[in-house]
Amino acid sequence: MGRVVIRGGLVVTAADEIEADVLVEDEKIVALAAGGSTPAETWTAGQVIDATGKYVIPGGVDVHTHMEMPFGGTFASDTFETGTRAAAWGGTTTVVDFAVQTRGRSLREGLDAWHAKAAGRCAIDYGFHMILSDVDDGSLKEMDLLVDEGITSFKLFMAYPGVFYSDDGQILRAMQRAAGNGGTVMMHAENGIAIDVLVEQAVAAGRTDPRYHGEVRKVLLEAEATHRAIQLARVAGDAPLYVVHVSAQEAVAELAAARDAGLPVFGETCPQYLFLSTDNLAEPDFEGAKYVCSTPLRPAAHQAALWRGLRTDDLQVVSTDHCPFCFSGQKELGRGDFSRIPNGLPGVENRMDLLHQAVVDGHLTRRRWIDIACAAPARMFGLYGRKGTIAPGADADIVVYDPAAEQTLSARTHHMNVDYSAYEGKRVTGRVVTVLSRGRTVIEERRYTGHAGHGVFLPRDTCQYVG
Repeated sequence: MGRVVIRGGLVVTAADEIEADVLVEDEKIVALAAGGSTPAETWTAGQVIDATGKYVIPGGVDVHTHMEMPFGGTFASDTFETGTRAAAWGGTTTVVDFAVQTRGRSLREGLDAWHAKAAGRCAIDYGFHMILSDVDDGSLKEMDLLVDEGITSFKLFMAYPGVFYSDDGQILRAMQRAAGNGGTVMMHAENGIAIDVLVEQAVAAGRTDPRYHGEVRKVLLEAEATHRAIQLARVAGDAPLYVVHVSAQEAVAELAAARDAGLPVFGETCPQYLFLSTDNLAEPDFEGAKYVCSTPLRPAAHQAALWRGLRTDDLQVVSTDHCPFCFSGQKELGRGDFSRIPNGLPGVENRMDLLHQAVVDGHLTRRRWIDIACAAPARMFGLYGRKGTIAPGADADIVVYDPAAEQTLSARTHHMNVDYSAYEGKRVTGRVVTVLSRGRTVIEERRYTGHAGHGVFLPRDTCQYVG
């Protein structure tokens, strides 16, 4: 790969903004030269990238994706090849996906299956979390072994009875194990037992349109489950807890109270909760099915609390929960019964641009944009220092970003393998120009130059926010 110099840009990290040139050798960042302190002309380079008038930012770190995820008799439409390529187009250079334990099978078998799906197919680097579908003595012992291998986070569900659901006793046992081995428990916090009652009642009463998906998955059932997860983590010895896809202001309040008490509790939200709402779920002619995800979209009034939580660090991370299903042939499985609509939205390609729009709109500073999209997710899941920053010794995962370019988000131009865009027609300011992954150019002046198999598996350390 040789030497690359990125000249003339504004380097933006979570900690600083500085006009500097960046020197890359092979896969690593080796030096920054700020404000003429060391003229970049003294660096002989095989490739020079002119970043004048642009930002030079770390590659995005999306720690919540579901490539090829099985759900409701179908599979997410992005493969590891198409999904990681789309991520690169959107300025993301690392994803952490979810390996799934099949009920009755071992964690190892599930992890091996996901390794087989991803190996040799990814355009960017990747890691895995582990979904625990069965919490028993065998899987608890396996958690220790996986932590030693760099699988340091484990997802449990308070939702989806009969599929992924764990009861409070199982959750407590997993949290106790994580408290001992250094792992982090990720929680889908919704009261699935109560939700299933409300789903059954709604369908029986003929309330079958997509908008009822949001109405039955009530705000209070997200808040209650978030509170319960926090208390279980306390009982387990203050095990680190990361609550995924937080969508409701009441759930943010639970996280804020826990963090104010000094507990190792963390929260993630997603662009869909910041930019979409129940108005989308209510779109006519079954169009609302495109927006069915869980937790569900909320009334727009909740968005202010989510933005505030991101500014105050009560929410630390914005990930996508990228789990795309085509409208034709997949979302349509739920015509006449919203409970059969595959849950998930596409978004891995849009996250960095949407969050930059939040900078333009005044919701976030530039450095906070990079923090929640790059640095904080890397710290949360044991990758910081290698990923999430621009500094000597870090992987050369670098994005040259044009903050003035305007674009319209559309399925006609995106690269995700899905037949609609959740943000169709939305105008945003800011666009990825060039992307380096470990020193190799994968997007060059809006042209894909990467290839399947460049991305490597990343064993991860434990959470870098806790000692």
